Amino acid sequence: MTRVTDTATWSQLCRHHAAVADVHLRDLFAKDQDRSARFAASGAGLHLDYSKHRVTDETLRLLVGLAREREVERWRDRMFAGEHVNTTEDRAAWHVALRSSSPPAEVRDALARMRSLVASLHQRTLRGASGAPIGAVVNLGIGGSDLGPRMATRALRSFDAGRARCRFVANVDPADLDAVLQDLDPATTLFVVTSKTFTTLETLDNYRRARRWLAASLGDSPALREHFIAVTANADAARAHGLVDERILPMWDWVGGRYSLWSAVGLPIAFAIGMAGFEQLLAGARAMDEHFAATPLEANLPVIAAVLGVWYIDFHRAQTHAVLPYSEDLHDLPAYLQQLEMESNGKRVDRDGVPVPYPTVPVVWGMSGTNGQHAFHQMLHQGTVLVPSDFIIIARQAAAADEEAHRHLVANALAQSAALAFGKDEPAAPHRNYPGNQPSTTIVLPQLDPSSLGALLALYEHKVFVQGVIWGVNSFDQWGVELGKVIARALGPLLQGGAADGVDASTQALAVRIRALREGR
Repeated sequence: MTRVTDTATWSQLCRHHAAVADVHLRDLFAKDQDRSARFAASGAGLHLDYSKHRVTDETLRLLVGLAREREVERWRDRMFAGEHVNTTEDRAAWHVALRSSSPPAEVRDALARMRSLVASLHQRTLRGASGAPIGAVVNLGIGGSDLGPRMATRALRSFDAGRARCRFVANVDPADLDAVLQDLDPATTLFVVTSKTFTTLETLDNYRRARRWLAASLGDSPALREHFIAVTANADAARAHGLVDERILPMWDWVGGRYSLWSAVGLPIAFAIGMAGFEQLLAGARAMDEHFAATPLEANLPVIAAVLGVWYIDFHRAQTHAVLPYSEDLHDLPAYLQQLEMESNGKRVDRDGVPVPYPTVPVVWGMSGTNGQHAFHQMLHQGTVLVPSDFIIIARQAAAADEEAHRHLVANALAQSAALAFGKDEPAAPHRNYPGNQPSTTIVLPQLDPSSLGALLALYEHKVFVQGVIWGVNSFDQWGVELGKVIARALGPLLQGGAADGVDASTQALAVRIRALREGR
């Protein structure tokens, strides 16, 4: 594989960066009265303003040219066709099929089963061991089996049908499950156990503890199976843990965990907002898929977002990227995108296993506005670090919202992006000086509903894919999460007073100290 740094366009970008690195956004806007109109694009109902970026027409021409030189269009078409673009695991990354207008038969079947379960819960015919109708749903999962459904359920809480209380448990720390179960009734609680392999230690630990909690109240009988649904690609393992076929929904090896909320992994979302709402979520993502597949790269939202990221990460050497949703409903979006971006492209070797000599992903972080303004915006405005940011603005709120408060929220978002870009000179008062020139993208959603959320998430998915293609890395594996799991399994006996082979001296000493403290020594 040819490295991106060995391409002709990369060399041109290096020279171009040297010429424009110190250009200020004030000057770019002063020289181009039409900049805000020309450096913007729309698609799938979303509007993306990228005029507040340290780029010129030549920058964008070269960056889009780099995407073409790296065959983004060919890789995109291969992904949509279900080819094995996940090269290290020799399988497809076909999450777009989950929201296709003509999905594979197994996806249609899974959606039909979801529809039946959601209808039975909403009609109060889904019952537990005692015969009481289910009224609360607890999702047990971690990583992609938790972050996506958790984020989307909160984001769409104003669409909640009020027929199921949906909660989420991910951490193996008992405090997580204990807090969620504290005010629930075992007789009316359903657990959705989501694990692609059904071997995830954190999820299985929480499953066992949930089962004990049920048994303490309802008795340890086979009827407890009525309180569990499994979502997994390993049905045999789910059966071995006592779950029954009619309550086991499928996952597939061609869907990565962080791309799985569009599948039965999204069952808690459907329980919360109804199956019609879930299908609108799929439709919004499908609209972005169609935009990504058919729109020229120059006006293609995921491509624009991707190449701007490459510009800052690899040429300006920005090490972080802030996600700033001005919506409390999108509170969990930065955490969701942390996994999507950093697990996908946090790679140090290319698809051929050769080390890459360039950064491949920033540290993604953020907080909902306006809270972040009173936490870390000081650093953004007057610190020493270049931090590209995404501002996400909802144009219209739900009908019952306070319009004045919403206008204030939007005004703050627009003000922050403007202040970061243009700053304010205070030569006589350096402590009050705002240097500006911090780049940002503003993404405007008409409203926060299932369709627009689906489009937003698909935009970020495709952005990550495009960047992976440009860098030559496989965005769809995550081998980096495995080593810590292996070591943790080895440490279990040591924490119980036994021995552990192959553990370093520091870790062994810490385990011994912790064991002594637990035993009161």
